[in-house]
Amino acid sequence: MAISEKYGRTYHYPFSPGTSSDDRIQHDYWAHLSKIPQLVHTEKLDGENNCLSRHGVFARSHAAPTVSPWTESIRRFWQLVKNDLGDLEIFGENLYAVHSLRYRQLPAHFFVFGVRELGRWLSWEETKFYAAMLGLPTVPELGICAPPASQQVFEHDVLAIVKGPGAFAPCDAHSGTPATMEGIVTRNVNGYGVEDFSRNVFKYVRKGHVQTDQHWTRNWQRAPLNHEGGHYVDHQ
Repeated sequence: MAISEKYGRTYHYPFSPGTSSDDRIQHDYWAHLSKIPQLVHTEKLDGENNCLSRHGVFARSHAAPTVSPWTESIRRFWQLVKNDLGDLEIFGENLYAVHSLRYRQLPAHFFVFGVRELGRWLSWEETKFYAAMLGLPTVPELGICAPPASQQVFEHDVLAIVKGPGAFAPCDAHSGTPATMEGIVTRNVNGYGVEDFSRNVFKYVRKGHVQTDQHWTRNWQRAPLNHEGGHYVDHQ
């Protein structure tokens, strides 16, 4: 039995090209999204989903805390804050290991994208508040907006955003060729219940986002930071 509930699958927009056979698509996303008063777009980073709770540090499975070598620094950080978490579960993108993208301007290894508390996802402002309290950065914010008047305008705006390089100058991990951002995640600015997740969070992922010849965990490499020895998470 899992210690806590794992992070649910984020449904893709129907026009997201980076889907695979086991991905879920929210075909009627506009019916849900158009009812949300305010949205926030954040950059989807190419890392591992990790969760910090009072019970430990978890990867996708919440059956047991992770012991992977690329979570060693975040597990050290967790030792410092575990007694302050209470019922909070801090979800973030762990970029300590290089996946398909290598970031050339990476200021930190762990970026918070969500906070869950007692069956509810907290608002974006609350998420940023708790991340700041812990001394952690959040994923790059690309913009806050109300849904536009039409689905066509919205999709045009999203496609314009994802053509950008992202906040941390990504490049292909193998060739070194500059790349566009991994994608974007759109969520309700306000909080919502866990059972309403699929109607409040949507994502776009670039085509061919998984291009590694073998899974990244084999012969993994540590992602370098802009200023080694920085105060976020990794103190090496």
